[in-house]
Amino acid sequence: MAHIPVLLDEVLAMVKAMPGDPRYILDGTFGRGGHARAIMNEFAEAKYVAIDQDLDAVNFAKDNFSNEIAGGRFYILHANFSDTASVSAALTEIVGEQGFDLILLDLGVSSPQLDQSERGFSFYNDGPLDMRMNQNSSLSAAEVVNSWSEQELRDLFFELGEIRRPGRVVTAILQQRKNQPFSTTQQLSSLIEKTEGWRKKGHHPATNYFLALRLCVNSELEAVRAALPELIKMLADGGRLMVISFH
Repeated sequence: MAHIPVLLDEVLAMVKAMPGDPRYILDGTFGRGGHARAIMNEFAEAKYVAIDQDLDAVNFAKDNFSNEIAGGRFYILHANFSDTASVSAALTEIVGEQGFDLILLDLGVSSPQLDQSERGFSFYNDGPLDMRMNQNSSLSAAEVVNSWSEQELRDLFFELGEIRRPGRVVTAILQQRKNQPFSTTQQLSSLIEKTEGWRKKGHHPATNYFLALRLCVNSELEAVRAALPELIKMLADGGRLMVISFH
């Protein structure tokens, strides 16, 4: 089943409002191609360069956009959008010196990643404590939880999880990992639930802890900080950069 992005109608409306039809589009977070399919259907002459650091997404693109790839309208790259060297190479090879008319980023975790328990993003489905968007990356959530110091964990949960007092959970993590290293999402979420308790209805106590770990493992904020100035340089005259974020 095709993935339908939450703000698809709004994105399409903004693209249609551009002075001219986009000729060259860069999608830095392809996911399952919801934006790509809709935009390519709307603008039949556009060439679409898609990037994703998730190998599952890259393979999905190759399987489901094979006709567009064969026709020279669609290109898929396995990279993070902050890897501006790869993006620049694609820009030169595919677009030349003209630049992209539209660059789109849809930040954060995707629903397919959350739905696959083996990826380790969800505290509702038990799976390995992983959280790597790029399966080739070396740092996993398990390594952070099992090897980082008390102060490093406190700082992580305070700064990226915006948890005012993470001390009790960090202490519980340090105590439990002495006997048994954390290896699954259920181990960690159960410990947090037991330590913190449910303070807000409908808001799992592990939510912000998992968010902090995911942002850390994937260097998400660093990627945005590094990429935005470089991506702006890759826009054609009158081009637009659109960024979607729910955090």
